[in-house]
Amino acid sequence: MLNQLQEIELLDVEDINSQGESNDAPKFEITDLDSLNWVFRKMAALKAKQKDIQQLADVERQRISDWEKGELSSITSSLEFFESKVAVFHMEELAKDPKAKTISTPYGKSKTRKSKEAPEKENEDVILQHVIESGLDDFIKQSVKWGDLKKSLKIAEISGEKVVVDENGQIVPGVTIKPESISYSVEV
Repeated sequence: MLNQLQEIELLDVEDINSQGESNDAPKFEITDLDSLNWVFRKMAALKAKQKDIQQLADVERQRISDWEKGELSSITSSLEFFESKVAVFHMEELAKDPKAKTISTPYGKSKTRKSKEAPEKENEDVILQHVIESGLDDFIKQSVKWGDLKKSLKIAEISGEKVVVDENGQIVPGVTIKPESISYSVEV
């Protein structure tokens, strides 16, 4: 926090700065320890003033951020509410007509995107152990190259249960099956 002595030091700084604007004024220079000490006092006062300004700005930024969160929370809730209603409506329309993947109006669109069931990484350590034991070295770096391994995995049904198998037909532990789903998005 700026003290009274530092405030006085800042008055001198304003004088020096205004002298620098006129061409006929003598230029300021440090010539000895006293003038160096004088500069250090001015710099300490400037740094204290700088810190005060930054603290005030931080407080105001936080207040503005808190205000923004408060103002946006009800808007976000309303948007989520309406988006869920659009998704329910679109789900019903899709049930009536499976080709109704996009519903368009002059004010917006509701789109669906279907994702197929796919292997999903559940426990990387267990998967890595399986890959090492199975000699699937192409899928090893420091960790499992999940993207590459995932492409080689297949979903199979064994005894009425869906499981993930590798290219050797072995069940891959640590991998679950993400169910097929349809996602909804709204564009306005």
